[in-house]
Amino acid sequence: MQTPRIVGIDAARGFAILGMFVAHAIPRADESELLVDGRSSVLFATLAGLSLGLMCRSTLARVALTMSVAQRGLFLCVLGGALSLLPSEVAVILDYYGIMFLLLLPMLFAPRSVLAALTVALAVAMPVLAESWQNTEVSGWARFAGEYLLTGHYPALVWLPFLLVGLICAKSDVTSPRTQRWMVGGGLSMSAIGYGAAWLVPGVSTEAHSGSTAEMVGTGGFALAVIGTLLLLTQRSGVTRTLLAPVSAAGSMPLTVYTLQILVLSAASALRGAGGWVPEYPGWPLLLGMTTSSLIVASLWHRYIGAGPLEHLLRWMTGPRIRLSASKTAN
Repeated sequence: MQTPRIVGIDAARGFAILGMFVAHAIPRADESELLVDGRSSVLFATLAGLSLGLMCRSTLARVALTMSVAQRGLFLCVLGGALSLLPSEVAVILDYYGIMFLLLLPMLFAPRSVLAALTVALAVAMPVLAESWQNTEVSGWARFAGEYLLTGHYPALVWLPFLLVGLICAKSDVTSPRTQRWMVGGGLSMSAIGYGAAWLVPGVSTEAHSGSTAEMVGTGGFALAVIGTLLLLTQRSGVTRTLLAPVSAAGSMPLTVYTLQILVLSAASALRGAGGWVPEYPGWPLLLGMTTSSLIVASLWHRYIGAGPLEHLLRWMTGPRIRLSASKTAN
């Protein structure tokens, strides 16, 4: 099963991945926050929900589509867990995404009004619950589950509203210019509210990965505005689509490009201090090398081969079961 590609979504996903490159590899003189910090991964999460929503618009049976999303979630859990074992010095996001996919299963076909109400409820309640959980003494499986759901670097329950927002957009027809304008205007308004709250209300933080409601509203709005803007630009202008083609190519194979990034960073970390020439990590040569090679290789691969290796593997793993399930449902 393969949904038609939407260039604006691929471009947004490509920028999210490049933003992660910058966040992970750019050299910093201090601990100051960059624009890409937190926002790139939130953009990625919002696009994940949007992509799942578009996939679920397929004519296949709901049971088959739900099975597909569950399989993808489990695949991401396994791949993310494996990548987390490498010395990349990066908080891998894929296993957290896998958990989010599984949590999203009961909501895939819910109406927009229900999704919107749930998004607001989670955005308000989960930061409070996460803070309470951090002050609770737990061990064993409870601690393990709490880290993935509430207190980790990308806690699934805290981040689930981003996927829900993407799912709502998919149900609102993202190819419609009216929807795209609403995404831009609504996203900018959300950013103003979220970041404005931190500026006006004492004690409110929008620091990256703080997990506060204000940060969720601000970064979520930023992601919406970026996606809506890229959809508008690429849908109306062939020149824009051409200029963004390398970024869109990288965004069409996000799992492959992200995984290769972790492998490269792990190698750079392991070779740090070794004899001979090794790219400094973090460092500009490493960042520029990863960015340039990703754009060039992804462009050539997308043009002459198509789907990325991991994307093709994932489609192969889920495709036959989807068709079988759909056939059984039809009978």
